[in-house]
Amino acid sequence: MNDENFKGIVSGLEDAIAFIQGDASRAIVHHAVDIKAIRKAVGKTQEQFAATYHIPRGTLRDWEQGRRVPDAPARALLTIISRDPLTAERLLADPV
Repeated sequence: MNDENFKGIVSGLEDAIAFIQGDASRAIVHHAVDIKAIRKAVGKTQEQFAATYHIPRGTLRDWEQGRRVPDAPARALLTIISRDPLTAERLLADPV
């Protein structure tokens, strides 16, 4: 391990310690997305939501049950759906 890698690890550990001690200024905090609330607001079943927005049904179920969390691209898609579900549906239905 070179010196630069070691410094990066130490810096990451210092950031983690600062976060645990209440200093969130050195961290990126992702807030939980309530996928079930988004789906219900759109008025779709799990099967309909998954099919409409091209999300595997098992993935959607895992998100809703808290077994997994959406990654950054999925969170972006869910944000778009929550803000304008009809446009998201229309854009995803059109072949590219």
